[in-house]
Amino acid sequence: MLLGQLEQLILLATLRLGDQARAIDIRSLLNDETDEGFSRGSVYAALSRLTDKGFLSWHTEDAVPDRGGIPRRRFEVTPAGLDAIREARQMLVRLSQGLDDVLAEA
Repeated sequence: MLLGQLEQLILLATLRLGDQARAIDIRSLLNDETDEGFSRGSVYAALSRLTDKGFLSWHTEDAVPDRGGIPRRRFEVTPAGLDAIREARQMLVRLSQGLDDVLAEA
């Protein structure tokens, strides 16, 4: 299954964050590492899509007092999500073979 660019970035960010992979932290990492400025809504929508596809799972953490007692979700990449990001990476590597001169920075 093909992943969209934001979905790929979210899976990678979730892997990098490990047990700190909450939506707010995922968005923050994406915005720090890219020039895109992802909106909260776009990240939450992609997290929902990835969960629906079985590429992410989430667990509820303890309630947070500064959030009015509302618990946060911590996301994890599932084995299917890991397979999907590996496949996307391999596809990119295969398609970019022989293009080193074209893709090299000037």
